[in-house]
Amino acid sequence: MSAELLRVSSENPDPAAIRYAAEFIRRGELVAIPTDTFYGIAADPFNLAAVDQIYRVKGRPETRALPILVNAASQAIALSRDVPYSFHKLSAKFWPGPLTLLVEASTGVPLKVTAHTGNVALRWPKSAIVDALIALVKGPITGTSGNISGQPACATAIDLLEQMGDRLPLIIDAGETPGNLASTIVKLDGDDWTVMREGVITEQEIRACLEDDSEA
Repeated sequence: MSAELLRVSSENPDPAAIRYAAEFIRRGELVAIPTDTFYGIAADPFNLAAVDQIYRVKGRPETRALPILVNAASQAIALSRDVPYSFHKLSAKFWPGPLTLLVEASTGVPLKVTAHTGNVALRWPKSAIVDALIALVKGPITGTSGNISGQPACATAIDLLEQMGDRLPLIIDAGETPGNLASTIVKLDGDDWTVMREGVITEQEIRACLEDDSEA
């Protein structure tokens, strides 16, 4: 059976449509959602059956952690342990936006979500749909890319439908996402930082932010 396509506005999503999608997540199902980079797969990261399902439908190796999306910096901090000062500087400058911060996970984050690394990848996308969905689910959601592992990321719901339509129950269709580059991933470890993947935000921009003492 092919996924249901639910058309919504990216800027002013219909509350009834978001409530409908939130019910899927609360039931432990997966929902494909648009973000400010590509389409992603949303599920409850604390529901291990849903987490298992993500790995299964994507064919994703369980050695690769699942990113988590939030709609507030405070929500991300609650999922982290010993947040370094660099986290506050980067999140204040680039969130909401295409920046993923990899930090030590709090004990409340399931080990399976971290791929047993103890680290969690957190992002607050610039997306009215994601913000509204998290608010209704009353908690963070997964944000792994909406594609079969090894296949291209999807910038439209139609691309996603063709690639994964028989593996998902619901796709929120808000048209084409920016979809040129993925989010930039920065690993933070105390005072140290490493760009694990350069995406929309350049390493130079990250360095400039962290070396700018004017915000101190």
